[in-house]
Amino acid sequence: MPNDTKQWAQRFPEFLVEAETLLAKSEECLSHLQLISNDKDAIDCMLSSLLKLASKADALALEAVSEFSLHIHGLLNHAQGHMQLHDQALCALKDCFTLMAWQLELIDQTTGQLSLDESEQTSLIEAFAFQVGQSHFQPPVNSKPFTLVSYSERQA
Repeated sequence: MPNDTKQWAQRFPEFLVEAETLLAKSEECLSHLQLISNDKDAIDCMLSSLLKLASKADALALEAVSEFSLHIHGLLNHAQGHMQLHDQALCALKDCFTLMAWQLELIDQTTGQLSLDESEQTSLIEAFAFQVGQSHFQPPVNSKPFTLVSYSERQA
């Protein structure tokens, strides 16, 4: 893990390529699920991609991206064993991925800052939670609220 802003800025482009690849992989799995409902391999692939994305984002102190990925992962993981992922749930999941793609593009490449209105993340997570039968969405026990701190703030 880098220990200064310069090292963070050097690692960010590599992260961005990996994150976009993982997100594209998740979107491919989603497209597959729209054709073949509840395909376990597609869901497992998506779950794995979301965890990798969360881990890589966390390593660079991109907590908003990391936490968003973990929330989606938690809901999807819970849903796969309890219900069929219907069209509305898949649409809600697609909306989450669309926002995540925008967030990746909007991260300041030198500071790691992301000006974020957390309400959109929250409303998309709540919509997905509702569609997968968790109308009273509770974030995972160890999760933090959706926030993003710069890498330098995290090192302090």
